[in-house]
Amino acid sequence: MTTATRRSGQDGFMLVAVLWMMAALATLATVYAVFVTDTAALYGTLGERLRAEAAARGAVELAVHRLTAAPRHPSASSYTFRIGTAVLRTEVTAEAGRIDLNTAPKALLAGLFAAIGADPRQAESHADRVLAWRKAPSRPEEGAEEQALYRAAGRDYGPRQAAFPHVEELWLVLDLPDALVARALPFVTVLSGQPTVNILAAPPGVIASLPGMTAETTYALLAQRGRGVDEARLLALLGPAARYAGAEPGRTFRLIIDGTLDSGRPIAVETVVLIDPQDEEPYRTLSWADRSDAPARPDTRR
Repeated sequence: MTTATRRSGQDGFMLVAVLWMMAALATLATVYAVFVTDTAALYGTLGERLRAEAAARGAVELAVHRLTAAPRHPSASSYTFRIGTAVLRTEVTAEAGRIDLNTAPKALLAGLFAAIGADPRQAESHADRVLAWRKAPSRPEEGAEEQALYRAAGRDYGPRQAAFPHVEELWLVLDLPDALVARALPFVTVLSGQPTVNILAAPPGVIASLPGMTAETTYALLAQRGRGVDEARLLALLGPAARYAGAEPGRTFRLIIDGTLDSGRPIAVETVVLIDPQDEEPYRTLSWADRSDAPARPDTRR
């Protein structure tokens, strides 16, 4: 092999090596560009989320200020706040407008189940199951009987026999159809601590749940409430059902916050706060749900 031939082969080998190195560098540059782009997008999204949460928390602060500035906390109110470049609509309702799973009497629970579609006799049974779930048995045999019902139904758990920590636990209660639970959830709470419901804040489904209510009475009360009739006259419209109702707002409030950032990112937050004048903090957050990326939920407030 001549010297020229050997040199030509070496040059060819070096050319291939250089081409491989250039290809590797090009691939590295492409990967790096993708990484930088994705990282920028990630931080941009994170930044938008932080801005949205900050705006929502600002709306909570302003709404609580409005509530505490009033001589008496309003049971239902609506505000529009501009925070930075975000415009936020904030609906505030007393949590006592919902039926508390831990404190409501059997008649009110049965009324709810009947109002949302259960047969009246089945509604009574469903209310019994809720009561058995939330309370400790008065005697050991009673607790064992309830546990046996769950085992017979093939459940690998029994009733809590203590307070509901969250409304979602209603799904676990024996014999409650899933469709019924889904319809009940917008009308129940575990955060009001009230055995009665606030008729100034209660949605129509809760008003209709009051024992002894008829469709005509429900419509009449809602119409009078819409006209701003005072609470004493509203309670008088209820007749015997008034024993399950009241007008005190209580100390817990649900805030539903909707709006957008200037970038177009939606803001949709639902939170429940506790306002206690004896507390060193102006309010305490009891629950916080950011639904900005979730499908819209049906409105049960009207």
